[in-house]
Amino acid sequence: MFQFPLKTLAWIGAGLCIVPIAAVGVTALGGTLETWSGLWETVMPRYIWNTIQLSLLVAIGTAATGTGAAWLVTMCRFPGSRILEIVLALPLAFPGYVLAYAYTDLLDHPGPVQTALRALTGWGPRDYWFPEIRSLQGAALMLIFVLYPYVYLLARAAFLRQSPTAYFAARTMGHGPWSAFLRVSLPVARPAIAGGTILALMETIADFGTVAHFGVQTFATGIYQAWFSMGDRAAASQLAFCLMLAALFLVVLESSQRGGAKHHQAGNRNEAMTLHYLSGWRAMAAILACLIPVMAGFVIPLIVLFEMAVSSGQNPFEARYLDFTINSLTLAGVAAILTVIGAVIVGYRVRLAPGRAAAITKTLSGIGYALPGSVIAVGLLVPFARLDNTIDAFMREHFDISTGLLFTGSIALLVMTYIVRFMAAALSAFDTGISQIRPNVDAVARTLGSGTLGMLLRIHLPLMRASLLTAVLIVFVDTMKELPATLILRPFNFDTLAVQAHRLASDERLAQAAVPSLVIVAFGLLPVILLCRTIAQTQQTRMLTRPRTPFSGPRPAGSGDQSPVTAAQ
Repeated sequence: MFQFPLKTLAWIGAGLCIVPIAAVGVTALGGTLETWSGLWETVMPRYIWNTIQLSLLVAIGTAATGTGAAWLVTMCRFPGSRILEIVLALPLAFPGYVLAYAYTDLLDHPGPVQTALRALTGWGPRDYWFPEIRSLQGAALMLIFVLYPYVYLLARAAFLRQSPTAYFAARTMGHGPWSAFLRVSLPVARPAIAGGTILALMETIADFGTVAHFGVQTFATGIYQAWFSMGDRAAASQLAFCLMLAALFLVVLESSQRGGAKHHQAGNRNEAMTLHYLSGWRAMAAILACLIPVMAGFVIPLIVLFEMAVSSGQNPFEARYLDFTINSLTLAGVAAILTVIGAVIVGYRVRLAPGRAAAITKTLSGIGYALPGSVIAVGLLVPFARLDNTIDAFMREHFDISTGLLFTGSIALLVMTYIVRFMAAALSAFDTGISQIRPNVDAVARTLGSGTLGMLLRIHLPLMRASLLTAVLIVFVDTMKELPATLILRPFNFDTLAVQAHRLASDERLAQAAVPSLVIVAFGLLPVILLCRTIAQTQQTRMLTRPRTPFSGPRPAGSGDQSPVTAAQ
């Protein structure tokens, strides 16, 4: 009896997630040609060019930083490498706009760096050149610092899974470590690296806070300006449509990369890759290469924000900030719980009746992760605003009662946006948990008389407790950090920590913006700490099974005889 409602609820969830795409497409394509031509003659070329430049810089920076760091901590051993392979994921805790606030205060003309430079040299304001942080290049640098962990984590996993046989063969044929890396390891890990880079690009084109703070005009800022500054919903929908097409293109590209990530391993599957033991200047170079992104993406901004918060004199426990925190926690908590419930419904439908229909519902439900928050906000606001007007007109005509706005400007619509945006993350965590439960468990439960709902509540959910908790945590923190959707859809006089930080930073009150920013980072650390614990446990397991055979560099004491490849070297 439970299967029919489950199927219906799964399709309802999928339909909800497809509404923003359909609404944006219909509104944009139904707009007048004058609006399209006006956009192309004025702002569209600038939006396209800035978005392309920003994407290229972020793609190159994240791919190089993430891949290089992953190779060093996975394949090399040097002082601090085991600690660095964990802390390299810490910049994920920072939203890009919070990093932008910290570095603006640090590197701007009145900031401590330039002030110290003038005091040290005696130069005047016009006597020297200093890089401008409020620029497209500065925005790209901020996004690289917070997004390279996407590439790092996926590339590291690919390097850990690769077979050492081909790498050994390249070394025995006279290729050095660098040449073997470029010819063997890098091509094998290319799909994972490309997938991580595309994920970083999705976050880049969706970013609003960083580019808005630095004055870089992209599609994300254009949607917000068209909606609020000009009050032109048609232009906002058309800009959102263009951004949606770019995001969906990245989805197809990322799916093709994952689909092609199939490499057959040669040799013994249990054979372990031999590590490079570095010392001297090579070890110092490796430490520096891994330490720079950690310092730039986590340590330095954290110190700067803390100093700004202390100097601002703001009390994070005063009534005003407690209201912001309560609003953020309420939205994030409700959105996390409802999103995970939706993921359980959709994912459990696939578990019970796998097939084309179930796969379609799952794909449609997870498509929101590719859409920027501003696109989803516009996509939901347009149809629900029309629904509000229709209901109000009907009630006025038949009952002489004005219902006003029931959905527009409500918390319900905002939570709905979060559900659409982050359903994919919850589905991914659910898939991880349910895949570890063998199908014969379901068969045994049914033979014992357990129904579908009873089997879910008594067997599957308890066994998936860790995965579901992870899903709740991820959606909770992502909701806390979400800015553009919250700015567009929040109810009147209902501000969150992210909105307050953006507002203060827009007014150049960066010291005051540090307080809500630090609270956001504190919550953002929760899933990163969980991720770091997983990395540490994986590393401990790997070190228990991996032989300590040096490949290059000085031999550790008591390491035993040389391997055949090292001897041949």
